[in-house]
Amino acid sequence: MHNNKPEVEATRLVEETELGGRKPTDWSRWIILGLAVGWSVFQVWATWIGSLDQLFFRAAHLAFAFALVFLVYPFNRRSRRDRIPLFDWVLGITATLSAGYVMWQYKEMIEIRGGLANQTDLVVGSVTILMLLLAGWRSLGPAMPIITVVFMLFALTGPQGLFQGQLPGALGQLHAGVQWRSLVSQLFMNASDSIWGTPIGVAARTVFVFVLFGAILERAGAGKWFTDLAFSILGGVRGGPAKASIVSSALTGVVSGSSISNVVTSGTFTIPAMRRAGYSAEKAGAVEVAASSNGQLMPPVMGAAAFIMADFLGVPYSSLVLMAIVPALLAYTTLFILVDLEAVKLGLKGLPKDELPKFWPTFRAGVHYVFPLAYLLYALLIIELSPERAALNTIFLMIGVALLQELYLAIRSGRGVGSGLRSFAQIVVEGFANGARNMVGIAIATGLAGIIIAVVLITNIGFGLTDLLQTLSGNNLLVALFLAQLISLVLGMGLPTTANYVVMASLVVPVITKIAEENGIDYGSLTFSGIEVPILKIVAHMFAFYFGIMADSTPPVALAAYAASAIAKGDPFRTGVQGFVYELRTALLAYMVFFNPGLLMIGVESVLEGGRIITTALLGLTAFSAATLGYLLGKANWPQRLLYLVAALTLMPNNPNTEIIGIAVLGMALAWQWLARRVIPASQR
Repeated sequence: MHNNKPEVEATRLVEETELGGRKPTDWSRWIILGLAVGWSVFQVWATWIGSLDQLFFRAAHLAFAFALVFLVYPFNRRSRRDRIPLFDWVLGITATLSAGYVMWQYKEMIEIRGGLANQTDLVVGSVTILMLLLAGWRSLGPAMPIITVVFMLFALTGPQGLFQGQLPGALGQLHAGVQWRSLVSQLFMNASDSIWGTPIGVAARTVFVFVLFGAILERAGAGKWFTDLAFSILGGVRGGPAKASIVSSALTGVVSGSSISNVVTSGTFTIPAMRRAGYSAEKAGAVEVAASSNGQLMPPVMGAAAFIMADFLGVPYSSLVLMAIVPALLAYTTLFILVDLEAVKLGLKGLPKDELPKFWPTFRAGVHYVFPLAYLLYALLIIELSPERAALNTIFLMIGVALLQELYLAIRSGRGVGSGLRSFAQIVVEGFANGARNMVGIAIATGLAGIIIAVVLITNIGFGLTDLLQTLSGNNLLVALFLAQLISLVLGMGLPTTANYVVMASLVVPVITKIAEENGIDYGSLTFSGIEVPILKIVAHMFAFYFGIMADSTPPVALAAYAASAIAKGDPFRTGVQGFVYELRTALLAYMVFFNPGLLMIGVESVLEGGRIITTALLGLTAFSAATLGYLLGKANWPQRLLYLVAALTLMPNNPNTEIIGIAVLGMALAWQWLARRVIPASQR
């Protein structure tokens, strides 16, 4: 099962995409390590005391990200990886000092200057914005910085703007426009709707500690245990390596909100095993891409976007976790069915038993990893601690588990207590360092997202977009949702999930909510801490979240597909296209949730009703998988695939009448295939 080449390739890919690609060989590597570990220690301390001023805390969070981003992310692929150029030191120090200025001046900026920039603020704020754009270009690619600049330029147009008269006709009259000083005051001096707004606040307060917990758990060996456990159970069955990949990625997704990290954690083992079982390089990579992308659906850690969604909605994260469980299980169950059909279609078998780990020894070797995960669920769902406090307590528990693990292994092997303590220290230091470096891109993305949200509020661009989408869709809700889906997928070509979701939530979600209301959709509301939250708003945000998840598997960029194809030695584009086809069921799931809040267990009044909703959704997703794959009881021709598609669409809404039609159509397609298998010889099918 183990192959050193994929492991080396996986490590390189993590370094390139998640940790930055630079690995200095001189003294500067210790600076990077110190900054990364120091950031994690600061975050743990700040979460522990829980009383830092929010603007100070967010500025410190970005200051650490600034300090690391220019040191670990090279300028381009041709830049040297073994040393840090002087120019990058200058950029890193300049960016860090610009955020440090806010840490120093935050009280005066808000209380004395009232959020209006003086000349020093204007200069430092302008530098901070520029550094944020450059940092985003390095850590996220060009798409998000370019989109952010377009939004800023739009804010500066209008009759009173810096670039008044630069946009023709009605475009130039959409809003009044602002001068540069006013824009900087909004983006840099404001504690809420700005760079320092909700997205980076959630990243600093909540996301970091969850990412840190995942990094320590992974460094302690949990990722490999998840994979070995999945192979011990499923590796020998039909299409076993692909099914093990799904289970492994689902388990890894419990603690990892990153699809790319998930790909390289489990894909190192699962993709070569799938290749040995007979999958092509592209199909093996695509299965891992789909399984890892759906890891962001899996509670309790659903990625940074889910934490931001909870904050946007005003819904406790624990409630969001409970809502997300059924759709996540449906997504993975359907993927499991899909790869089983693919295995039958291709005539694939499992791996020989002698190549697979034995279940009980494997289970015993890592059962201790279950305790921190069980505590995290207990803390979130039973005693309802805040997410950040639950994660912090789990980090401390995980550190204790890692200590006992390393001492036990050292004593059992005869290496002695000292060796165990050294191994434990290495796990903690590397876990703290990797956790911080994993957060760099998220911190930068959320800072840029704050700019976009601020411009949306300054310009009221949402009203113009509402009019545009209403015109394009003819006020038809399905057409509006489809257009929203296209926008999300186009954004997904260049934006990571978190950024994609924030842009969609700021611009598109209010539009589709308004159109849905005008189409007579009203699901009522839920009350959280005395505040009513419309259910329509929840399902609209879920719709955006699910399509945001597809960002990492959307060609032509599809970063998760590049990671998987590098391990599989396949074509990245073809892997991305195949992974996207596998992921289309997530798109249908988004529509199902929008039209059927019962899938979030909202408004379900009995076990029987819940069972009906889940069963019809599973049938619909299975029919959709058959339509996209072209196989169920056997190879499906185009009329049969069309019937499966009709069945899937009619099983989508929570409507008993259309459900009866959908089940009847599905039955027709199955009967047609069954009769065809009985009548037509196998050689002619």
